[in-house]
Amino acid sequence: MMDRSEVIDLYRKHLGEGQGRVATILNLPVEESASGARVRTIDGREMLNCGGYGAFFVGAGHPAVLAAVREQLERQALSTRVLINEAAARAAQALTRVAPPGLDKVHFSCSGAEAVETAIKIARANGRKRLVSMTGGYHGKTMGALTVTARSVYQDPFRPLLPHVAHVPFGDAQALADTLGDDASDACLILEPVQSEGGVVMPPDGYLKAVEAICRERGAMLVLDEVMTGLGRLGVWWGADLDGVVPDAVLVGKCLSGGMVPVAATLVSPEYFAPFDADPYLHTSTYSAAPVAMAAVRATVEAIEDEGLVERARLLGERLVAMLRRLTGTYIPHLVAEVRGRGVLIGVEFVDGHLAAEFLMDLMDHGVIANHSMNALPVIRFTPPAVMTEDDEKRLGEALEAACAACAQRFPRPDGAGA
Repeated sequence: MMDRSEVIDLYRKHLGEGQGRVATILNLPVEESASGARVRTIDGREMLNCGGYGAFFVGAGHPAVLAAVREQLERQALSTRVLINEAAARAAQALTRVAPPGLDKVHFSCSGAEAVETAIKIARANGRKRLVSMTGGYHGKTMGALTVTARSVYQDPFRPLLPHVAHVPFGDAQALADTLGDDASDACLILEPVQSEGGVVMPPDGYLKAVEAICRERGAMLVLDEVMTGLGRLGVWWGADLDGVVPDAVLVGKCLSGGMVPVAATLVSPEYFAPFDADPYLHTSTYSAAPVAMAAVRATVEAIEDEGLVERARLLGERLVAMLRRLTGTYIPHLVAEVRGRGVLIGVEFVDGHLAAEFLMDLMDHGVIANHSMNALPVIRFTPPAVMTEDDEKRLGEALEAACAACAQRFPRPDGAGA
């Protein structure tokens, strides 16, 4: 096995100088294996994974998903793409069974960004030339997805992007109505029910329902990007369920394969899927609906159902938010602006991005992996698996307390502040 310096050298040489530089500056260890909420490194450390950008909702190496993938690998990993395969049919059946009402059609792809691209093409195939998305939103970095990701630092090097795109403030239903205009039959709206990379921004009460009403009134296609929020992470099956919204399409990814293989999906109503029904070769990909990925999808959906992980995520999230509020309130109330979240999508907002980075490294030093937020640098995100054990929770609490104490020591309260 290579040592850490050899791995970093190969990163610098082949995967990108920047990646190797970041690994060196942050003293990142080399991960070797993972199971449940734990990650092991080549130097023998065991870390608690509350990151992974949402891919590990059912934990790493879930036994049922692993067994399904292994069995399918031994039988047939990739289909001929000429014949049809049972694995794809059964995965589609399982996913549409738990989907929001009316989304009976599905196109599988290999990443969340590809799912966004599929939605954009479906919108265009239905005469929707205008795209509307939210400031602070994140939908991926392929060209179409990047167009609706309103972040100039990622967009500017790749302009020109797609035309006819507008961005409106998240949470402002009137701004959306004004942008769509009275006749939005040529428009497609794409938004996240909760903005994840935007810093775990929760929708105002009734906002999603108001968005749905505006789209229905004015004829806009409504797409919910649930790549991060879907399949139970919010403590409900879908972010759409927060307001009882019925969208025209939902995008799924991240944990869809149980963190085993790259897979995503675009769930669509029959009305909007009609162009793809009419021409099955309109939008294709060699690895779309690969049998090994489909086995993982079906097993993951069934594991979430059988183990009650949606409810477990809700309860775990309530405990973790309470824990974070207590610890940050005790040690670093002068550094933290807010702790917020739902289910196991939780954000801790610091008063500036530098402090968030310091806290992230303190967590790493104490054996916890979390994520920064690309569109909100002051916000640290926790996306732990819903399968965390009591021991995992205890260890997380100890690490959080140690990290808060370390931050408090380096950045003490101003004289006279607080109790």
